Amino acid sequence: MPRELTPQQTAERSLIKTYRKSLWNPFIAAVKRYELVSPGDRIAVCISGGKDSMVLAKLMQELQKHTDQPFSLTFLAMDPGYNPANRQLLEANAKTLGVPLTVFESDIFDVTTQVEKNPCYLCARMRRGCLYAEARKLGCNKIALGHNKDDVVETFFMSLFYEGRMNCFAPVSYLDRMKLYSIRPLLYVPEWEARSFIARSGIQIVKNPCPADGNTKRQETKELLETLSGRYDHLQEKVFGAIQRSALKGWNREE
Repeated sequence: MPRELTPQQTAERSLIKTYRKSLWNPFIAAVKRYELVSPGDRIAVCISGGKDSMVLAKLMQELQKHTDQPFSLTFLAMDPGYNPANRQLLEANAKTLGVPLTVFESDIFDVTTQVEKNPCYLCARMRRGCLYAEARKLGCNKIALGHNKDDVVETFFMSLFYEGRMNCFAPVSYLDRMKLYSIRPLLYVPEWEARSFIARSGIQIVKNPCPADGNTKRQETKELLETLSGRYDHLQEKVFGAIQRSALKGWNREE
């Protein structure tokens, strides 16, 4: 009688089989096109507890197993002031999926709740700063972030709508002050595919504890794009393709 698979083994098998075309192949395509991973890299994979970061963790683990160019991984999670239940859920999910977390604490929630103007901007900036500093302390030269294809398109439109410029984060960025590269290996992965994988894995994702969750400029942009997608066929693919062909820094790389 075949041995029953553990949740970790089930998740890893589904990445290579069930989600090969929708998660694994797009992930590998982004890694290759933008040369996101090199031999000898020490990569800190940022784990927030959300669906994208957990998918990224498993994909990076699988890449490490199957590559002939060795690199090392640290799965870095920041506790910005979670309640005990969220912290326990984060750690339980990581254990279920076989992701060895390195958790460090910060007081970001305490600080940002005291700020009335632009608390979301301050929170995001402080989070990045803390993660970058911790990654450097651990000897990492790269930090992997879980931005997906939907995030790319939403960020482009947010820059256009709210800043009056055409801009978007790049697949690879060099943070000169930190001497650290940030990479985004999920650039080709649609959000719904990450959500599908997590639902299939049977784990409960940590809910965003931010009081502004669901009432942000990003959520507003996401809802607008959903409405437009109902009117214009393949809107996301067209915009994403335009970004890749544009003069935006770091995007237009010839095949």
